[in-house]
Amino acid sequence: MSDRVDVKQGTLALMILGTLDVLGPLHGYGVARRIEETSRNRITLNYGTLYPALLKLEQHGFIKAEWRQSENNRRAKFYSLTAAGRKRLASEAREWNQMAELLAAFLTPRNAAP
Repeated sequence: MSDRVDVKQGTLALMILGTLDVLGPLHGYGVARRIEETSRNRITLNYGTLYPALLKLEQHGFIKAEWRQSENNRRAKFYSLTAAGRKRLASEAREWNQMAELLAAFLTPRNAAP
């Protein structure tokens, strides 16, 4: 059985927002590498999935993009969190934490009532 996990629907946007919140502006490759590192390489991102997610977040106003020089002197699009993105991140994190608590209640063995 592989240690790799599939990214559940709706979680990639949360991972992107969280990454940009912690590290600040990054280009797409940097976002992908950080998500993979944070997951201890259990997630491998497909760029055909990452870039549409970045575009969608930008279109919704949760992130903004600007062209800058990368660390290897190439022109790259850097993404950063907006105020709306911070609010969205807080809201999504709250919802995921509530869902995790709910699921844990069903997955944690309890002593049977007498």
